Amino acid sequence: MNSLEQAEDLKAFERRLTEYISCLQPATGRWRMILIVVSVCTATGAWNWLIDPDTQKVSFLSSLWNHPFFTISCITLIALFFAGIHKRVVAPSIIAARCRTVLAEYNMSCDDTGKLILKPRPNIQ
Repeated sequence: MNSLEQAEDLKAFERRLTEYISCLQPATGRWRMILIVVSVCTATGAWNWLIDPDTQKVSFLSSLWNHPFFTISCITLIALFFAGIHKRVVAPSIIAARCRTVLAEYNMSCDDTGKLILKPRPNIQ
């Protein structure tokens, strides 16, 4: 391959990487909002569950039955984590980090948006 073809390949790779990472951004934002809302609901429900004086007097299952908001929030949060929300929230950064690992062999890197960063060649003496 001549240098012109190599440059075109790099440009195409950079365009595709930035396109892919930018397509993930809206979904990542939605998943972050869902995680924040469910976490706040769980924390609020936990606070109400803990300050309720009846919680200490009844069994654990009865206390959960008496606080359905907390119970549903906890179940939802656990289900979201089993569904992989922790990976969906950070998906663009995972992809960028993996690309950096592969590109390091070629004295290159990329930023969080997928733009390539060319590094100078090391001087071998």
